[in-house]
Amino acid sequence: QVRLVESGGGLVQTGGSLRLSCAAHGFTLTYYTVGWFRQAPGREREGVSCISDRDGSIYYADSVKGRFTISKDNTKHTMYLQMNDLEPEDTAIYYCATGGVGCRSNIEKADFGAWGQGTQVTVSS
Repeated sequence: QVRLVESGGGLVQTGGSLRLSCAAHGFTLTYYTVGWFRQAPGREREGVSCISDRDGSIYYADSVKGRFTISKDNTKHTMYLQMNDLEPEDTAIYYCATGGVGCRSNIEKADFGAWGQGTQVTVSS
């Protein structure tokens, strides 16, 4: 069965760090665009970061640039999101996703077709 499974969420204080993982089951990430999104209560799901399968370009939302790092390990079929210097505004459910049409600086949900179940990240002040 093809699915994405996230882990690594939790509760952390302001300034702390977390690393989210997303394991692909039933397929390999090698030829896919991978991305992370988040959704805070009462808000739309927004793109956080992505790696395009077209040319390997990496994009970040302005709000996380310099603090978050996306990566993937094709041998482990896993993508990661390293989050440093976390702020209360980063509190949300985080979702990993894959797509096959690349991604751009605006990190659009429509470019992704497979989604994980989400993992909660809570940053306390």
